[in-house]
Amino acid sequence: MQTLGAIVASLFLAAAAQACDLALALAVDVSGSVDGSEYRIQMDGLAAGLRDPIVSEALVRGQAQLMLVQWTGSSRQRITIPWTRIDSFAALDRFAEQVSEDPRIWRNFSTAIGEALQTTLDSFEPVSHCTRHLIDLSGDGVSNEGVEPTQVHAALRDRGVVVNALAIEESEPDLTAYFFENVIVGEGAFVVSAAGFADYPERIRRKLLREVTQQTAGLK
Repeated sequence: MQTLGAIVASLFLAAAAQACDLALALAVDVSGSVDGSEYRIQMDGLAAGLRDPIVSEALVRGQAQLMLVQWTGSSRQRITIPWTRIDSFAALDRFAEQVSEDPRIWRNFSTAIGEALQTTLDSFEPVSHCTRHLIDLSGDGVSNEGVEPTQVHAALRDRGVVVNALAIEESEPDLTAYFFENVIVGEGAFVVSAAGFADYPERIRRKLLREVTQQTAGLK
């Protein structure tokens, strides 16, 4: 028969095992404006950013949950890597490897940012126990199909999900302003700009650094 101390200790360990600082959904643009080499830059850059020593340590220490979403036109958004608990550096490395090898699903469709946000928002129930809920959306164009991104903002706020964005200004120099006005939402939400896909790896690394260390650093 277990003593009271043993029961308390086991409950504490069980609670600690379930602790999760951050649920982070990584939403990657695979619309028609993104060619094969640009898709590869995104996935390899994202995998490298996750392996950054500071990023990886923060994710492991915070027992983060990560998920990957590919998105493009209306009705074409899919979770390609489901929620994965990052409870060790081995788990982080496996997830990053899955990202780098994730096959592209669509190639020649429009840009439905609102539907990408809605699809991703609908997936957060399994990680409701996490302290922070965040969508990290990257894209190279304005929304031109489906529901407008701003129409999803109220639901995002109600669920406490923050949206940050990375604007790849390869062909749209005003994309950062568009993302700032129409895409990001929530306390402390921000946009990072990349002049083109060549800048994506470094910019996504910096973005991840800011996101995963936000709570510890007390950034707003």
